[in-house]
Amino acid sequence: MADSLQELRTRINHFVTERDWAQFHTPKNLAMAMIVEAAELVEQFQWDTPAESQQLSSEKREAVSHELADTFVYLLRIAEVLGVDLIEAANQKIDINAKKYPADKARGSNAKYTAYSED
Repeated sequence: MADSLQELRTRINHFVTERDWAQFHTPKNLAMAMIVEAAELVEQFQWDTPAESQQLSSEKREAVSHELADTFVYLLRIAEVLGVDLIEAANQKIDINAKKYPADKARGSNAKYTAYSED
C-alpha cells in the first residue's frame, strides 16, 4: 500500500505496466476518463441539499471516496504521462491565485478575480 504521493505514482505505474495499458494512456484519453469519473462524483451529490452533501451516510461516503480516488488516479496518470510535477504546479498556481485574489479583497467573497479593481 502506498503512503506517499511518489509511492502511489509508482504503484499506479506498475498497475498500468502489468496490464500493458500505457498504449491507451494518451493525455486526451486520460483527461476524458478523469472527467467521466468527476461526473460520477458529481452524480453522488445530485439533488442533495447543501446540508445533505455535508452529512454522508457511511455507504455514500464510501461511494464518494471511490469516485474521488478514480478522479485522483487519472489526474496523477495524466501528470505522469506529461511529466508534470503536481506539487510544483499546485504551488505555482496558489502563488498566481494569491495575486488574483488578495486576502484583503477576497475574504468572504465568492466573486471572480475580475470583480476586484486594480488599485
